[in-house]
Amino acid sequence: MRLKKILQILLLLLSAVIILGLVKGAVNIPMAGLLLKENQVIFNMRLLRILAAVLAGSGLAVSGIALQAILRNSLAEPYLLGTSSGAGLLVVIAMVTGISKIYMPLAAFIGAVASIILVYNLARQGNRVADKSLILSGVIVSIAFSSIIVFLVSVSGDKAVHEITWWLWGSLDVYDYRLMLLVSIPVIAGIAAIYIFSQDLNAIIMGEEEAMHLGIDTQKIKKALILITALITASLICVCGIIGFVGLIVPHMMRLVVGPNHKTLIPATCLAASIFMIACDCLSRTLFAPVEIPIGVITAIIGAPVFILLLKKGKRI
Repeated sequence: MRLKKILQILLLLLSAVIILGLVKGAVNIPMAGLLLKENQVIFNMRLLRILAAVLAGSGLAVSGIALQAILRNSLAEPYLLGTSSGAGLLVVIAMVTGISKIYMPLAAFIGAVASIILVYNLARQGNRVADKSLILSGVIVSIAFSSIIVFLVSVSGDKAVHEITWWLWGSLDVYDYRLMLLVSIPVIAGIAAIYIFSQDLNAIIMGEEEAMHLGIDTQKIKKALILITALITASLICVCGIIGFVGLIVPHMMRLVVGPNHKTLIPATCLAASIFMIACDCLSRTLFAPVEIPIGVITAIIGAPVFILLLKKGKRI
């Protein structure tokens, strides 16, 4: 009964921020005016931004949930583990070398998988991976990859490559329904797959030995979920750029509200992450209108203090 009430509140909040996202912008237009024929283009553009926010928020937050469970580290999320930077680096390399845009998603996926494998191996000491070592390795890899990205952008004479600096800080300027549909397929499929593993994730966070006693092949599930989270992250980076801390802030917030059971945590987090991203997008467009701030800057300003607080507390799942 309590969960039902929480979900209803989240749905009401989501409806409210969707309306806010439609009417607010560099120019505020009331809903009645937005539905007029002459404002149809503005309505479509703002609706696409909202869809991009819902997709990016849900995908990144659920990826954070999966990584936190399989790595048993409450600070794990795509941005902090270097997954986002790895995917971004391969995309930039592909752009600089003139590889066809068709191969961008593949490049992003390879970069995401390679970076998370690199981080895991850097943090591993024998068969043990310490919490602090994992996060430290992720931050180091993320900084290193980000530095290479900045270097490549700086030395490139291609104007188009210089323009991706904005994209690297996160952008929801996805004004193509076909592209949105294409990206939504792997993201929604990935979220659904992670939800299917809900009971396994519940067992894994209690301990690998306990999970194995229940007949769960933890190694196979870990590998599968790492690939799924990499696919989600890579798909989103191709269109939205690098947006950090969403996978850290929202899952922690929702664990406090609905508890650690992944059967309820995942759907509740999807709703909360959608609300969070749409609200951040509204801030990015209206805070210094008509100048737009990259959404990744907004999420970093909110997420960095949360990360420091969690790091100091040394909390585990």
